[in-house]
Amino acid sequence: MTDAIKARDAKDVEQAVQWALAEGKTLELIGAGSKRAIGRPSQTDISLDLSGLSGILLYEPQELVLSAKAGTPLAEIEASVASKGQQLAFEPMDCGPILGRSSAAATLGGTLAANLSGPRRIKAGAARDHFLGFTAVSGRGELFKSGGRVVKNVTGYDLCKLMAGSWGTLAAMTEVTIKTLPAPETEETVLLRALAPEKAIAAMTAAMASGSDVSGAAHLPRGVAARIPVREIAGAAVTALRLEGFAPSVAHRTRSLEMLLKSFGEAERAGPVASRALWRAVRDVATFASGADGTQRPLWRISTVASRGAELAAAVAKELNAEVLFDWSGGLLWLSLGETEDAGAAVIGRAVAAIGGHATLMRASGAVRAAVAVFSAQDPALAALTRRVKEGFDPKRVLNPGRMWAGV
Repeated sequence: MTDAIKARDAKDVEQAVQWALAEGKTLELIGAGSKRAIGRPSQTDISLDLSGLSGILLYEPQELVLSAKAGTPLAEIEASVASKGQQLAFEPMDCGPILGRSSAAATLGGTLAANLSGPRRIKAGAARDHFLGFTAVSGRGELFKSGGRVVKNVTGYDLCKLMAGSWGTLAAMTEVTIKTLPAPETEETVLLRALAPEKAIAAMTAAMASGSDVSGAAHLPRGVAARIPVREIAGAAVTALRLEGFAPSVAHRTRSLEMLLKSFGEAERAGPVASRALWRAVRDVATFASGADGTQRPLWRISTVASRGAELAAAVAKELNAEVLFDWSGGLLWLSLGETEDAGAAVIGRAVAAIGGHATLMRASGAVRAAVAVFSAQDPALAALTRRVKEGFDPKRVLNPGRMWAGV
């Protein structure tokens, strides 16, 4: 055997897992490898390359459903649905820029396995909420299916929710079915200037509680905003609120939102072109792109209660040199840190434990990722449940062992 197996179809995947079981080998599941540097370093024997499982199998725009092989490039999926005036509403990020890899390299299966969602998550939900069904091979070497091609397809366990965010540790997905939604006719972004993080979160909270149907709410402190290549946000700190839909509705809701936010300062507007560029940069965390500031600074992704986002960022900043981008109305923090021996893991861990949330180390050296908790440590009850789920799908720990937590 070679150091890599390239599967051509689901049968190849099934046979590869069965071979690994028989030989006592472990497999690293990869698609295009765009997220390979996230998580604990691979300690597997052989890579199982799923990029050959590519192609759209079914797309019915009128039914808002698309099925494709798991290794299909995400760019191909997005181009196909865009041609029909639709979109992937969970707005998946492109991890290439923050990891020093090429852009637009992600696959559909990898996107769902990571459950990474962009700014529109606050309105449309996460990737897992658009995941309707799949076919996969478990760590037992068994081909199985779950879900279907309609939204109301769950009569037992919703295994799509389990696969989303499992990072390939439970099964190798071969085909997936997702929900598509109509793309908005236009968009505008309301901008507030020079707010401190606490004030910015208050403004975003007010906007989210209004009837303006905000689909993006982010705050970029001054240094972070300065590196976003959008002329309209140059200068001071920027708090951005996106509105999407039909043009008359967007215009009306924009005016209403500006009136609502008068107490936070004079609002400005970014039109459709600038708005799209801004939110693409927020989605991909372009301000913290690999090498953007001349370094490979550790990068953390932390989800927490939106109202406490500024508090968590301040707690970290007391002990570490940190820059932060607030997304999801303050509920998602991207923290770029100065170099420390443990990439800030101890400080981040204390802050998350005290305030609440979940942290993922998105960028650090392999040595650091092998030594620290890349994903937040689970409490004993949840850790026990995670082990039981792994035991059910992959009792011999053949698939991506230790990718998320040591021994799992």
